[in-house]
Amino acid sequence: MSNGTNDVSGAISNLIDTVGKLAQQQVELLNSGIKTATSLIEPLGKTATDLAGNILNAFTQVLQSVSSAITKK
Repeated sequence: MSNGTNDVSGAISNLIDTVGKLAQQQVELLNSGIKTATSLIEPLGKTATDLAGNILNAFTQVLQSVSSAITKK
């Protein structure tokens, strides 16, 4: 009987170990996905910020040109 008990406890131990490893892999996969998404979004955010700055600079230059054209008259 002790042999059967050892087999059951060993099976339960293996099952718990397997579930723990699966959970750990899921967490690692989620972390990897977050890091990948962040590395993709970061350059897009910088590009969007640069684009917005360039548009504002162009708009400011247009306003300055219009202002100087009006004040010359």
